Amino acid sequence: MLTIHAADLLLAGDRRPPLPGGAVLVDGREIAATGPYEELAAAHPAARVRRWPGLLTPGLLNPYGPELLERAYHPDPREADELGTEPLSGDALAALPMTDARRGASARRGVQRMLAHGTVAVAGDLWRPAVVDAVHRAGLTAEQRFEVPAGPPTLDPLAGRSLEEAILLPLPPPGVAGRDATFAVFDVPDEAALAARGAATCVATVLAGRLVHRRR
Repeated sequence: MLTIHAADLLLAGDRRPPLPGGAVLVDGREIAATGPYEELAAAHPAARVRRWPGLLTPGLLNPYGPELLERAYHPDPREADELGTEPLSGDALAALPMTDARRGASARRGVQRMLAHGTVAVAGDLWRPAVVDAVHRAGLTAEQRFEVPAGPPTLDPLAGRSLEEAILLPLPPPGVAGRDATFAVFDVPDEAALAARGAATCVATVLAGRLVHRRR
């Protein structure tokens, strides 16, 4: 089924000017076209339409894969009264009795929190099988990194980084198809507002054509 994802503003991520009323046409797991919503809708009248508020961008890369998924514990909501809701690391992590099952459950929760920030890939070597499995099952990719990024580790891939630095791959230009349909939508009016408010404004994340996070 063809699906058109339309937003108030589309930012391709390769220095092309922002496109008001831009959209992405998805065919299965691939991007079939990008361009103005009116043009895509007229060319594909049978396509399902998903309308999103704000800014549609390529998916983001979080540089803190090992730090957030192997060296931190993401509490279960049922543990919030005891452990809080933020990732635990350092002495707080060392005080927890960790098993492979608990580590895997933590990684799955961490991955879901990443998806809720528009993240589609993590950087850094992952060694624990339970963590690798959580990343693989979610569809995220693990990218190589050549140096440890400046900290502290954060779920927001835009913290201390520009959108251009955080983007994994730009969206294809008009007339080019076949790239994985991987992108995110943020409920902000423009790139300046996204930089100010951060990736927690994410309302949707699409990974290889799958809607893996939706806030509304």
